[in-house]
This record gives sequence, C-alpha cells and structure tokens, in this order.
Amino acid sequence: MALDARKGAGWLARSMMRDRKANFAVMTALSAPVALALAAVAIDEASIYTERREAQAMVDLAAITAASNIDNVQTAVVTTLTDNGMPGVVVQGPGQTIPAVVGKTVVTVTPGRYAGASSVNVGQRFQAGAAPYNAVHVTLRKIPNRYFASSLIPTPVIGTEATASMTPQATFSVGSRLLSVNTSNSPVLNALLGGLLGGNISLSVMDYNGLISADVSVLSFVDALAVQLNLTGVTYSDVLASKATVGQVATAMANVPGLGNTAKAALQTIATKSTSTVKIPLSHLIDLGSVGSLGLGQRPAGLGVDASAMGMLTAAAGLANGSKQIDLGLSAGIPGVLSSTLAIAVGEPPQSTPWLTVGEVGTIVRTAQTRIKLVVKIGAGNSNVGGGITLVSVSLPLHVEVAYAEAKLADISCPTGPGSIKVTIATRPGIVEGHLGDSSSAGFADFTSKETFSNTEVAAVKLLIIPVLSVVGSAAFDMANNTPTTLTFNKADIDAKTIRTAYTQNFTQSLTTSLVSDLSLTANLLGLPLNLNSLLGFVKPPVVALLNGVAAPVDSLLTNLLGALGVRLGEADVRVTGATCGRAVLVQ
Repeated sequence: MALDARKGAGWLARSMMRDRKANFAVMTALSAPVALALAAVAIDEASIYTERREAQAMVDLAAITAASNIDNVQTAVVTTLTDNGMPGVVVQGPGQTIPAVVGKTVVTVTPGRYAGASSVNVGQRFQAGAAPYNAVHVTLRKIPNRYFASSLIPTPVIGTEATASMTPQATFSVGSRLLSVNTSNSPVLNALLGGLLGGNISLSVMDYNGLISADVSVLSFVDALAVQLNLTGVTYSDVLASKATVGQVATAMANVPGLGNTAKAALQTIATKSTSTVKIPLSHLIDLGSVGSLGLGQRPAGLGVDASAMGMLTAAAGLANGSKQIDLGLSAGIPGVLSSTLAIAVGEPPQSTPWLTVGEVGTIVRTAQTRIKLVVKIGAGNSNVGGGITLVSVSLPLHVEVAYAEAKLADISCPTGPGSIKVTIATRPGIVEGHLGDSSSAGFADFTSKETFSNTEVAAVKLLIIPVLSVVGSAAFDMANNTPTTLTFNKADIDAKTIRTAYTQNFTQSLTTSLVSDLSLTANLLGLPLNLNSLLGFVKPPVVALLNGVAAPVDSLLTNLLGALGVRLGEADVRVTGATCGRAVLVQ
C-alpha cells in the first residue's frame, strides 16, 4: 500500500512537470513590475535627453544674444531663456553656489575675450574677464521633468554650456594731415617727394589736389599689386607678407578701378620717376586683420576698406626712406631770408602698428617719427643799432622732432542696429619738441636716442668796423598730451570718411614764435664769454625783431613739410573709412 502511494506521488509530480498550462501567466506576473520599472526609466531617460537637447539649444541662443549685447549680457541671457520657456531663471554670481531645484534654472554669465587663432589651444581661447570683451560664456543647470521613475533613479541635473563671440571691426588710419597741405607750394612738395623716392618729381598743383582728394579701395590695390608681384591663388595676407618698391605701390594704386584721371596720371608719373629700389614690407603699411584671410578678389560683407591715395603714397615713401636723411636746398621765398637749408629724417612706426589697419577693439596704428632741421639765414642789412654797433647777420637754426602719433580703436557699438554704429578712437597727438640751437649731425637720423643741443651763433655783430662780437643762444619748446583724446565717429562720419583731429592741449602759440620769445642770448667778445650785458641790451631787440619777422612764414613752411609727410605739429588726424559690428556666432 505504501509503495502504491509513492508511485502515485511520483506520477503526480511528473504530470505537473509535463503540464505547462498557465506558466506564461505566472512568469508575466513575476516580471511585470520589472518591465514597468524599465519602461518608466526608459521614458524618463528619453524625456531627459530631449530636455537636455532643448536646454543646449536655449543656451546656444542665449550666448549668441548676449554676445550681440556685450554691454548688457545678463539681461540678454535672462530675457532669452525666459522668453523661450525656461522656468525661474536665476543668475549665479561670482562666489555664489545656488543649488538646482525643481522649477528653477540656474545660469552663470561670464563675459571675456575669445581668440580664435589656431595656434591657441582650444581650452585657452576664451579668457574669462579679459577686456575688451568680445565673447560670452553661458552655463545652465536645472532639474529635468520626470514622469515615472522619480523613485527609482537619483535626481539628475542637466548641465549645458556655450560660448559665443562677436568681432566688431573697423578700418581706420592716423596722420592723414593732407587736406591742410598748401598745394600752391608744389616745389617744396616736389623736392620732398623727390628726396623720399629718389627721383626728380615734378607735379603740378592740380596733380596734388587730385591725389589729396582721391581714395582708393585697399583690397583692389592689393589685387593689382599681386598681379605685379606675380602672386596668384593666394590671400590678401600672403600679398602683404611680401615686399614691393614705392614705384610698384604707385603703379598698383594707379590701376585701382574708379580712380580719377588726374590722380591716376600723377601716380603713373611718380611710378615712372621713382628710382628707389628699396622694397618696403607691405605689412608695415597695411594690416587687414581677419579680412586678410580672404582670397584675392573676395570682399568682406558690410565693411569698407578705403584709404587716402596721398596718405598711402607718402606713408610708403617714408617706409622706403627708412631712417635715412634727406638734404634739400630750398628757395623758401620768404622776404628777408637770404638762404635756407633743410634736412629731414623719417623713421618707421613700431612694427605691427601700420599706418592703416582693419582691426578689432584694441588695435593701434601709428605714424612714423620725423625730424626736421631747418637753418634760415636772415639778412640784417648792416643795421646800425647804436653806439657804433652794427648787426651783420642773423641765423635761425631750427630743429623739430615729432614723435609718432597714435590712434587706438577703443570701442565699436551698435546700440540699436547697424545704422546706429559708433566707433570710438583714443588718440594721442605726436609729442613735439622744438629747439633753437646746434645739434650733433651724427645723431640726427638715429631715432634710438635723443638729440642733444647746445648754444649756437644767432647773430654776428661788429663794433665800428671790427667784427668782434657774436651773439649766441638757445631755446627749447615742447608740447604733449598726458592722456588720450577720444574721437567718436557715427555712421554718417564713416560714410563721409570724415577726418577728426586730436590737438595737444597746451599748444598756445606757433612753434617758431615760442622759441624766439624764449630765446636766451649771451655775447662773446673775441671768442671770450665776457659780461657784456649793456652791449647785449643794444643787440637783442633787433635780433628778436628780425627773427619774429620770419617766424610766421617759417611756421607755414614747416606745416607744409610735415603735412606732406602725414603729420602736423601738435595734432593727430584720424579717419574711419569702414566699420561693422559683425555677427555673433558660437565658437565653443
């Protein structure tokens, strides 16, 4: 009986093992919670992924908007995120730690400067807080929405970031003091250009007026220059990395489309007459900035790149001359002046600071340093000044040094769009020093050191019939600005290519007149410095009167000479010929 029972139990077990009815129901009941949990996690993960992508898109948009409003970045970010549905936007300031909670979006907004050069590591291209600002870095943290799996997985935090940059640019130059050149004195200008270019230049007043009034497209000029240099398939920067003679520069300018016939003919004459074989580094003349990366024939959108024909020519001539000295014998045409000799030395502006540039905020342009030595012999007419004293001759040995004038692009803004563009230039007029005295000729063309001056013979005097007395003296004068002058250009100014001028503030009278009025004279008898105050009292008034009589025309002569070189005593002229606020783009 017991055996039958055991057999019955075994049979029952085997029967149950063979019978699979309702197994799937059991398995489904056991696995359903796991499947539901996995489905909940998958749905929430997909939702979080979608929300993260939306958050990244919003951060990208906020960074671009902030870069376009660099002066008000926080407001731009908050407004952009709020308008696009981000809940409870809160800006986390420096040193703060705001935790992300449901219903709150925590953002950080960091302005700085972005440099996109390939030579800079990607992680170092954005410099937080570096001025002037041209970029914004935005980060965002928030708790995403969860629908089913909030009790199964830890609370996630979405974190996204973006960096956007906008690069405003302007085309500007310094030292275009050409509208003030007295073109009626064309022999002086011809002599100066001839000395710079190494040829016999003979241009008329009409020729100079044509050059002064003409502007050339700089990019068209570089296109034409590339043809002369046999450069093809290259960028503008590749052309400017080469060298050319002033004759080649003048020829390329003459070939720019749209140039007036008078200016074109004058440039062709200069190109033909120029005998200088010195090749100038074109990068010292023009810097096109990021525009230089364009291929020949291409043009930047919304940015004009024009320059003064006369300004470019004289800047190139100055670079070709380098620091060499030009000696000219001038017929000054000044009443009472017996003769005049002139020496000019033109240096270079510091490297990487050309005469004209296309650049961002912070870019600097400079003119070259210039030294002028003008010795004027004045006829005294054997003036009897009393007491048997006769004034035989008077000399005016005048030395002028103009350090480079500087213009720095301080700001470009478009408060309400491209039509409201405003360009601000911080300008320092060239420091001017004037001396009446003798200097060492050996150091005249050496711009690495200051000239030294000593007393010079200003007048020769004879007592009765014996030439026993010389009047010696010296004077010094300088003018400078300690702080830059701010010049502002709006769209109308830029379109009209208006010239604005920064003046040295303490310039109250003409240079020559100031030197003459400050002249300190002493007398030497038979070569010995004796106390001759009473005798000097007779001599000094007529000497000063003769010097004052030629002061104004000598000032005019100096103004013409310096104006032809692109500089002016105590002044710096700046012109902006193109500007754009650019377009904000994502960079990281």
